[in-house]
Amino acid sequence: MARTKFTDIDSLSLQDFDGDAELIPLMTPEDEDEINREELPETLPILPLRNTVLFPGVVIPITAGRDMSIELINQANKGNKIIGVVSQKDENVENPGPEDINSIGVVARILRVLKMPDGNVTVIIQGKKRFSVAEVITEKPYLVATVREVPEARPAEDSKEFGAIIDSIKEQALKIIKESPNIPSEAGFAIKNIESNSFLINFVSSNMSLNVEEKQKLLEINDLQERAMQTLRHMNTEMQKLELRNDIQSRVHNDMSQQQREYFLHQQMKTIQEELGGVSQEDELDELREKAKSKKWDDKVKKHFDKELSKMQRMNPQVAEYSIQRNYLDLFVDLPWNKFSKDKFDLKRAQRILDRDHYGLEDVKRRIIEYLAVLKLRNDMKSPILCLYGPPGVGKTSLGKSVAEALGREYVRMSLGGLRDEAEIRGHRKTYIGAMPGRIIQSLKKAGTSNPVFVLDEIDKLNTSHQGDPSPALLEVLDPEQNSEFHDNFLEMGFDLSKVMFIATANNLNTIQPALRDRMEIINVTGYTIEEKVEIAKRHLLPKQLEEHGVAKDQLKISKPNLERIVEGYTRESGVRGLEKQIAKMVRYAAKNLAMEEEYVSKITPTEIMDVLGSPKMERDKYENNDVAGVVTGLAWTQVGGDILFIESILSKGKGNLNITGNLGKVMKESATIAMEYIKSNAEEIGLDPGIFEKYNVHIHVPEGATPKDGPSAGITMLTSLVSLFTQRKVKKDIAMTGEITLRGKVLPVGGIKEKILAAKRARIKEIMMCKENERDIKEIKQEYLKGLKFHYVNDMSEVLEIALTKEKVKNPKIL
Repeated sequence: MARTKFTDIDSLSLQDFDGDAELIPLMTPEDEDEINREELPETLPILPLRNTVLFPGVVIPITAGRDMSIELINQANKGNKIIGVVSQKDENVENPGPEDINSIGVVARILRVLKMPDGNVTVIIQGKKRFSVAEVITEKPYLVATVREVPEARPAEDSKEFGAIIDSIKEQALKIIKESPNIPSEAGFAIKNIESNSFLINFVSSNMSLNVEEKQKLLEINDLQERAMQTLRHMNTEMQKLELRNDIQSRVHNDMSQQQREYFLHQQMKTIQEELGGVSQEDELDELREKAKSKKWDDKVKKHFDKELSKMQRMNPQVAEYSIQRNYLDLFVDLPWNKFSKDKFDLKRAQRILDRDHYGLEDVKRRIIEYLAVLKLRNDMKSPILCLYGPPGVGKTSLGKSVAEALGREYVRMSLGGLRDEAEIRGHRKTYIGAMPGRIIQSLKKAGTSNPVFVLDEIDKLNTSHQGDPSPALLEVLDPEQNSEFHDNFLEMGFDLSKVMFIATANNLNTIQPALRDRMEIINVTGYTIEEKVEIAKRHLLPKQLEEHGVAKDQLKISKPNLERIVEGYTRESGVRGLEKQIAKMVRYAAKNLAMEEEYVSKITPTEIMDVLGSPKMERDKYENNDVAGVVTGLAWTQVGGDILFIESILSKGKGNLNITGNLGKVMKESATIAMEYIKSNAEEIGLDPGIFEKYNVHIHVPEGATPKDGPSAGITMLTSLVSLFTQRKVKKDIAMTGEITLRGKVLPVGGIKEKILAAKRARIKEIMMCKENERDIKEIKQEYLKGLKFHYVNDMSEVLEIALTKEKVKNPKIL
């Protein structure tokens, strides 16, 4: 009955509180009278509070984190929302029992329950009336106790003394609110609008800066006038402390100079940073000074560092420039100023390393050993700038790594492919947001020494855009006379690059800026022969792929003949990247069968190659017969190596027009025109009737029309084809030729001789014709590559025709 009455009071303003309301109304005297007439329940669930005391009429939020407290609140909220609230004697007790709680508490009603993301529950409660705990009857899952009401002695309504005390409490409360910087001014409106005297006392007592023990003593006072008097005493003490504190702060503020104020703020910031687990500014400065002690700086660099460190010391750590300055000084102390690794000039060891890592490339390795020899003899020599030029996949980049190992230097690689901003090389000025040093300086910081082997990969693929051209920025980097004081925009100091050994790589020299090309020594890294590719596959590619795929050496074996079959049937390239992919397929075939525990042939045969790689995709370039007039074999150079080229020409009735097809470039078309004009000019010497040129149209075609072709080296081939066509004479069997022609009939030298000879050997060509001046190129090629070939060196087209054309007519010759 009593419990029902407690929850069904509708006349109270606080009982009509809306759970979604933003404002909680203050208790009125009518509310207070109604509460006083309420009867207490016989038993109440007891909620112990760690660090606060609830007073009658006061609304407070509390956070429940203990399981027993959350269980109690959830059960009460589902029921009549009435609980008993008492304070703990010791807030450190995690699970309080009957002996850990105070005997006097306050009946409370739950107004709102809020569930927090961290799992805790925040509940807003309003105190009703005081009670004392008679007996705890249950401790699990939460405390439940029988309670009895604690009577309260109230003064007479006309008591002047009590009225004076209440007026003093209001006045003192308004003063405290005004003087204290931590209490919002809106609290003054609440004080002025409180009509109930007992609620005023409880409201002020609840919000004073007292500890739990002092507030509990106030709650336990049964005489309302005595409680009001004790409250006023506490308020007077609080007011005196507040006035004294404000007075001290005012005097200290007036006496404190600007320098002291900054020092105080810096100390506070230092403490905050340390509390947050960070590093204070002073610690950062000490760390930089400590690092600087071990640096081999000259006076100029040291002076600059000290100046920048002093600038950082004067900065406020909160400003944006502070982090930029910190990054700048970090870079300064991390760079390897005058720190060099010791070179190992054991040239025999260097030769062994180069031979171990790269099969073939004898000219390149010899040139590198020569450089190392000069470095050994002239220890103070500035490092050379080499440019390894050749087709993809021949080992240009890996040569740089081998050189670094041979010299005992650090290895750094920087890819220049697609680079289009000069700031990537020189960096940005540190005044810009997001400023960074250039990639040269970043790479040296990563290397940790000032004399690494620095590979500039794909230097021919630098891009020019509206943002700038990075090529000119490399001019200073790659000039031994200038790079001793390389200027990076972010670093703002010259850095010595003269001891760095730069090795550039390129596939095409034509796209490199002339001034940049002039600063480098070009070393041509040519393609590999079939025999070299087989050796590379056997020594390097197959073991590497076996290791990467987790296959043991005895679980897959590929013989040299079968490797040659893979090279010839499935790859057409100067390098070995495509070959490595095909070998990887073969290794994956073994790996799959091993993983699935299926039987397979570990010793690869042509059948397995066909099963795994499919039918051969590349047919060997084959020489065609000489039964047709006007078909001549030429030799061409491509980016993936040498190739043979067939020049075909045919006559048709017409008015002497010349048509040229086969996706030819401008230079190649000009060669055809020159050949035609030479024949017209020397028709009688060749044995032709000059009138024939007016009766027939001539069509020259170079097969594989989808492939672009250009260059002057097919000149003598085209001329031979046309003379064979007009005379219907057979071209000598198994012969190929390369060379440029002039209108006077002179034969000029061309390039790519080694690649062209390799292509001729693949096509089973037996005789090769070229310019006399190209004989020097032949002498530089290993004799084993020339085995089975006969060379004809010529200076004039008359010599070419004499050697290339036979006296015999072709089958079914055309009568002109």
